[in-house]
Amino acid sequence: MYEFAAKIIDWQKIHGRHDLPWQTKLNQAPDPYAIWVSEIMLQQTQVAAVIGYYDRFMRRFPNIRALSQATQDEVLQYWSGLGYYSRARNLHNAAEKITDDFHGIFPQNFDDILSLPGIGKSTAAAISTFAFNQPMPILDGNVKRVFARYFGIEGWPGLPKIEQKMWGIAHRENPQDETVAYTQGLMDLGATLCTRTKPKCGACPLQTSCAAYAKNLVQKLPTPKLRKALPERECVMLVYMNANEVMLKKRANTGVWGGLWSFPETEKLPQIAKKLPAFTHTFTHFKLHIQPVMIFGSKPPDKPNTVWLTPDEALQAAIPTPVRKILLQIKNKAA
Repeated sequence: MYEFAAKIIDWQKIHGRHDLPWQTKLNQAPDPYAIWVSEIMLQQTQVAAVIGYYDRFMRRFPNIRALSQATQDEVLQYWSGLGYYSRARNLHNAAEKITDDFHGIFPQNFDDILSLPGIGKSTAAAISTFAFNQPMPILDGNVKRVFARYFGIEGWPGLPKIEQKMWGIAHRENPQDETVAYTQGLMDLGATLCTRTKPKCGACPLQTSCAAYAKNLVQKLPTPKLRKALPERECVMLVYMNANEVMLKKRANTGVWGGLWSFPETEKLPQIAKKLPAFTHTFTHFKLHIQPVMIFGSKPPDKPNTVWLTPDEALQAAIPTPVRKILLQIKNKAA
C-alpha cells in the first residue's frame, strides 16, 4: 500500500468520524439507501448542517419505496431550508427510477448508479465504496483541497486540466484494500483538518510529506477561482393577507426554488401595500434583494397553484429560506 493511503487509513481508524448517523455500524450490513441520501445531502453542504435534516428525512422516508411513493411537494417540504433544491427533486426522481428500472433495489453496478438523476462520478464512487465496498476513487471538494496541498498542485481545481490531473492522482493513490477507511479518511481529513481556512497542520498525518506545508503554500492552495462581482437582482414579494391567512404560489419545477411554495413576485412596488423590512439573500451565482410587502383585503378568487394558509401552516410547507424569514417576521409582529 502506498504511503499516502496508509497514513490516511491509520489516522482515520483513530481520529476519523465513526458515529455519523448514516455510517455502517459494527456487525451490520451497509444500507445503500441511507448512504445515498447522505451523499446527496452532503453535496455542497457541511455535515453539521445536514444531520438534523437527514434524521427528519429518514424518519419520514425510511426506504426507497416510501420515497418513490411520496409526492415531490412532500419531499421538498422535508428538504425546506437545506438549499440546492434540485438535489431533492433528483433524489425523488431517482427513487422512482430505481422502483421502475431496478425493482426497487438500489443498484450495485457503478454505471447503473451513475445513471441515476443527481449522481455524478464522485458521488457514485462514494456510494459504491461505502455501500458495496468497491474500491472506487472519489474527488469531491474536500479531496481536491487535500490533493492540491499535499501534491502541490497549482491552478483552480475547477479547470478541466487541473481536475483531470487530480482524477489521475485519485486513481493512482486509491488502495484496493481498506477502501472504506481510506475514502472516509480523505473526507474527514478535508473536513476537519485540511480546512479551507485555519487548517490544523500540526495534527495532520500528512504534514511531514505535504508539498504545500514544506513550501509555505498552505494558505495559497488550492488556487482560488478568479471571482467576478456577483450579479444583483431585485424583486418585490407580495404577501397577500386575509384574516390570519397568507397566499402562497407554487413555483415552476425549474430554477433555484423549483417546485417550492413562495410569495408571488413583481418588479414594481404596489401603491396599496405595507412594507416589511427588506433584506438580501445570496445564492452561489447572484444576490437577490427582496422587498416584502403586505397587502390586506378581501380574499381574491382562487387561482391555479395557489393556497391560503396560516403562517404556522405555511412554515410547515416546502418553502425557501427567504419566505420562511418573512413568515417569521409576520408571526413576530402578530405576537
